[in-house]
Amino acid sequence: MKILISADMEGATGVTWPGDVLPGTPQWERCRPFFTSDVNAAVLGFFDGGADEVLINEAHWSMRNLLLERLDERAEMLTGRHKSLSMVEGVQRGDVDAIAFVGYHTGAGTEGVLAHTYLPNTLTGVWLNGARASEGLLNAHVVAEYGVPVILVTGDDLTCEDAIGYAPEAHKVAVKDHVSRYAAVCRTPARTAADIRAAARESTALAVRHAPVEGGPFTVEVECDAAHLSAAATVVPGVAPSGERRVTYTSGTMYEAIRTFKAVTTIVSSAVEEQYG
Repeated sequence: MKILISADMEGATGVTWPGDVLPGTPQWERCRPFFTSDVNAAVLGFFDGGADEVLINEAHWSMRNLLLERLDERAEMLTGRHKSLSMVEGVQRGDVDAIAFVGYHTGAGTEGVLAHTYLPNTLTGVWLNGARASEGLLNAHVVAEYGVPVILVTGDDLTCEDAIGYAPEAHKVAVKDHVSRYAAVCRTPARTAADIRAAARESTALAVRHAPVEGGPFTVEVECDAAHLSAAATVVPGVAPSGERRVTYTSGTMYEAIRTFKAVTTIVSSAVEEQYG
């Protein structure tokens, strides 16, 4: 049994503030062990439950945040940027039985600690076939095309609620309770590690590959906080205006949809000016 962990940082234990997740800041250095503790707890739980292999895909910002030296020696970590499937890189190899979303968060334009979708700001909403989409929902559709179930989700309490919509059977662990975008009631690392490990152990019973889901076509709509940014996004082939500050595109598969979304966010972020956005 091989488990893939997609590890993001905004939903990690103790994280509530931009500086907590921005590489190079003192608070980021302080929070890296919390993030690593959450991920390692999932690793330990999966091995407790009978996993033979655990691959961790670093999915936050520079994708160089986890402390490799603090991970269980049985695990392996894929770190660094510019991956074909970004946050769920590795699922396309065909040898993954299940995936865990550790340290996840809610989507752009919604309530939740450090809520966003791919870009930390700039995007005010993303919709997939008419439903508001978080990174969890988008990634769940990607992995479904490879027959891989989502068996564990960790983050704040609203992230766990969001996961009910895209992974109803997955075990959920809230490491903090949302108060505002930049505030939460947080559990201690010792407590969250125990909770995550126990949930991961139990979730291995769900690690059963299924037939690939062909759910396309997929229509993605993206809303930006400024008109020039949505206009910039239309340089991506197939992306067209759909309203004020909005663009849309349709892809036959979620693999194509997430790669186009990655291109859109790259173009949009490059068009943001430092002071005026």
